[in-house]
Amino acid sequence: MTLPVRRGTSGRLSERRFPGWRDPLAEFDDLFGRMGSLLESTVGGALTEGAAWAPLADFAETDDAYQIDVDVPGVKRDDISIEVTDREMVISGEFKERERGGVLRRGTRRTGRFEYRTMLPGEINAEGINATLSDGVLTVTVPKAEAARPRRIEITAGE
Repeated sequence: MTLPVRRGTSGRLSERRFPGWRDPLAEFDDLFGRMGSLLESTVGGALTEGAAWAPLADFAETDDAYQIDVDVPGVKRDDISIEVTDREMVISGEFKERERGGVLRRGTRRTGRFEYRTMLPGEINAEGINATLSDGVLTVTVPKAEAARPRRIEITAGE
């Protein structure tokens, strides 16, 4: 059995500026790279195959709600799950690969399981959560609890 060999990076900028000087963390870098190569060659990348990845998302806050916009182009609403526990929200689902005729010459689209996790910064009204899917963007609106909403105090004229 042969193991992949990681080639050293000679001619680093720090070595060119200061001849004879070696970065003290370079040995750790090298060790980390070798261990990663060994793990990949023995396990074959099985640790990352079933792992979910996070889609692109925006998280915004207004006076009365939190809004999360998640990019999920081509995903059907039945393939998306939204769960809220205490203040943690998990949006998960799957990008299914399309059936194609012929040979795929190049594929850059992500497929498989995705998962977006976020902690909501304040108290929420879990009963009022609303989710819509339009034009490949999932919009989840989470209303704040009454106690978490900012209160406007009116200033009256004094004497």
